[in-house]
Amino acid sequence: MSPPDSDIQFDREVVLEEARKATGLSDFGPENFTEALDILLETYKKNFTTEKGQKKSFRRVVQLLSTRLRITEALRKHPEIREREIRKPMVLTGLPRSGTSALFNLLGADPAARPLLLWETQFPDPAEGLEPGEVDPRYTAIKQYYEQARETNPEFTKVHFASADTPEECVLLHAFTMNGVHFGTEPMLEPYHSWYFEQDLHEMYAYYKVLLQMLDWQRPGERWLLKAPAHMWAIDSLIDTFPDVSIVWSHRNPLACTASICSMTHLLMEGQVEIDKATLGPIVMDFYATSLERGLEVRDRCDPARFIDVNHDDFVADNMGTARKIYDHFEMPVTDAARDAIQAHIDANPKGRHGKHEYKLDDWGLTVDDVTRRFAPYIERFGIDMG
Repeated sequence: MSPPDSDIQFDREVVLEEARKATGLSDFGPENFTEALDILLETYKKNFTTEKGQKKSFRRVVQLLSTRLRITEALRKHPEIREREIRKPMVLTGLPRSGTSALFNLLGADPAARPLLLWETQFPDPAEGLEPGEVDPRYTAIKQYYEQARETNPEFTKVHFASADTPEECVLLHAFTMNGVHFGTEPMLEPYHSWYFEQDLHEMYAYYKVLLQMLDWQRPGERWLLKAPAHMWAIDSLIDTFPDVSIVWSHRNPLACTASICSMTHLLMEGQVEIDKATLGPIVMDFYATSLERGLEVRDRCDPARFIDVNHDDFVADNMGTARKIYDHFEMPVTDAARDAIQAHIDANPKGRHGKHEYKLDDWGLTVDDVTRRFAPYIERFGIDMG
C-alpha cells in the first residue's frame, strides 16, 4: 500500500526544525543520535502507511526531539545534575510477558524503591518556574490521557495496564537517543530491524544514565528500580554504565510469552501499520529469542552473584516469597514498611484485575514446535515447564 497524500515529510532537517520551533531552543546535545534518527524516519516513512500512523509517528519524533532540546537546556542551567550518584540500581529483565511488569509493580511498592514512573518517561526534563508543591501540568495531561486511553482501548489495558503513576519500562527513556526498542514495533520493521541488531548500545546507556540523574535530582529516592526486557540486548552496556547494578531475570514458558508479545505488538501497530499476523509472528519470536541469547551470552561472562532468576509460576504462586528471595539474594533488609507495603499491593492487585486478554499462538503463523525449537537451549538451561 502506498502512503496517503500528506504534507508530512520524514526528513531529518524537517523534524529538527519542528522541534526547534516548538521549543525556541537549538542545542540537541551530543550529535550521535542523527544516524538513528535517519533510520527511524525511514522506517516510519516506509511502514506507517496509514494517515493515522504517519501523523502519530511524525508527532512522536518531534516530541522526542523537543524533549531532548529541553533536556540539554536543563543540563546547561543545572550542571549539578551530572553529579548525582545512581547507587545500586536494581534492574528487572527477561522475556516480555514473563511477569516482569507484575514483579516491577510489586517491588516498587517498597518505600525504599524508586521506580521509574510512566509520566516521567515522557517528560524527564524539569518544568521550570513551578512553585513549591505545584503539580507539573504535564503530569496532569498524561494522567488524563491514559485515563481516556483505558476507556477507548480496554483490550490493550488487559495486556498492559498503564497510568501516569505506574512504573514503566526504561525503553521510553532510551528513545530520546532515537535508539532502542521504542514501542517494540519499530524493531520489527525494516530498515530499523537490521540496523538495531548491529548497534553498540554504550552511548545510549550513557545518555540514559544522565536522564536518571535528572529525575533523581528532581525527585530523589533511596534505590532506583528499573525494568525492561530490552536490557537483555545490552547487559554489557548496563553493567559498564552502572557497575553496582543488580539484575533480576524473569523466566516463563516461551509459548505463553511469544503469543502474548505478538498480540501486544500487533495491538500497538493496529491502525498504523498494515502487516499480516502470520508475517509478524516469526519476526517477533526471533527478535526476542535473539535478545535472550545475547543477554545470556554476556551474563555467562559476569559475576553470577549480580543476577537472580525468578520463575513466573513461582512468583504467581507466592508473591511475597519471591520478593523475600530477591531481597535475601542481594542482602537487602525486608523492613516492616517494605513488608506491609508489598502485602498491601498484593491484596489490592489480584491476578486478572484488569481483565484477561485472549490470544492463540497459531494466530501468528507459529506452531508449538516452532517456538520450542527456537527456544530449546533456554528451555533446557532453566528447566522451563512447557506444560
